[in-house]
Amino acid sequence: MKIRNFYVVVLALIAVIMTSKSTSSSTTKYLNPPDRLIYSAFTGLHMHRAATTTPWPNVPFGSWRLWDAYAAWPWLEPKKGAWKFQNLDRLVALAEKNGVEVLIPLGLSPKWASARPDEKSSYSPGFAAEPENLDDWRNYVRKVGSRYKGRVRYYEIWNEPNLPGFYSGTVEQMIILTKEASRILKDIDSTIILVSPSATDVNNGTGWLDKFLAKGGGKYVDVIGYHFYVSPAPPEEMIPLINKVKHIMTKHGLSEKPLWNTEVGWFIENRLTEVKSEGSGFRGKVLTEDEASAYIARTFLLNWASGVERVYWYAWDNGLLGLTEADGKTVKSPAGAFALMYTWLTGARMRSCMSDSNGTWSCVLTRDNGYVGRIIWNPDQNLSYVLRKTWNVKYVRDLKGGRRILKNATTIQVGPSPVILENLRL
Repeated sequence: MKIRNFYVVVLALIAVIMTSKSTSSSTTKYLNPPDRLIYSAFTGLHMHRAATTTPWPNVPFGSWRLWDAYAAWPWLEPKKGAWKFQNLDRLVALAEKNGVEVLIPLGLSPKWASARPDEKSSYSPGFAAEPENLDDWRNYVRKVGSRYKGRVRYYEIWNEPNLPGFYSGTVEQMIILTKEASRILKDIDSTIILVSPSATDVNNGTGWLDKFLAKGGGKYVDVIGYHFYVSPAPPEEMIPLINKVKHIMTKHGLSEKPLWNTEVGWFIENRLTEVKSEGSGFRGKVLTEDEASAYIARTFLLNWASGVERVYWYAWDNGLLGLTEADGKTVKSPAGAFALMYTWLTGARMRSCMSDSNGTWSCVLTRDNGYVGRIIWNPDQNLSYVLRKTWNVKYVRDLKGGRRILKNATTIQVGPSPVILENLRL
């Protein structure tokens, strides 16, 4: 994603493929969540100005992707050999101080290193082109990897390479960049994890990924990344897209590699400044704060249930898609839902996740102390949901942080905003 919202122009042109629709139907759907504990790094975030004006978030999260954080190559080496690590040093130090894992995307070409220095990009001219001299790329990767050896373990190649504003080179050239980065980083530290270039479902993102893997790019990465944006559609629309990406991975013999959602979000209303909807594409819907809270919860729940092992929400301090107002300091209510997802999910095991014939979803969480939490919602309607006696439900909590004791209740009302039914206090 670009801070200045490159998507607004691009996605408006192809809005027809992103029209809003519901996944609810009369058919029961079963997802297959991983049979392991949900770890803290699953709940990820982006921040733009953490090194300068944005205070550290007052919500818990486990991982941080440094895109649109002024930490890519053009900001680190604006002139050949003139390195400026002050900003990235501060970001890494902040992550260490707060116990958060950092993912550094490697990418964009400084104008001096660009194969097409005057070519238009979503940033400054030349940034989207591949580097003219591969040795400059090698030196950049080596410099960053060596500087943060033992401190940063996760790296990613480029950003949304299927969008010309971010990458204008060929798939073959991207594979070369990926191969060289992998070789250098693994030589520095064999435990480094490299994430593939993360395409987005615009301008045939799955087609780009298919070609990248078909030509052998997958053998140089440890994780497959993808940006599962589906706006203006609801989070349930990610399920078929995730399945499509997993099918491509399986097709190329990569089904065992982890899949990460390295960027996702929706436009969210502000109170201090206006966020306007435009057209029927990506910016065709601006969520209310209550809608955004529900979308955040459903995004994290459905991604884990679908086998996605990390989700990086975009973004804490973005003026259009933010969990704060545009000032980066005034926290909006959806941030509370983000915090609750971390609390509800981290350390739990998701035993099942399904939707019934009414389109009502139920994801079951357990913990070693006998705790059972059932997260329930219906994306399309408000209805009465029957509580089984054998569940022994004692409490219900909502995304506003409220908790009610249930005494002899046989039904509850559910709707688009998930609630959690609990047999024990968490």
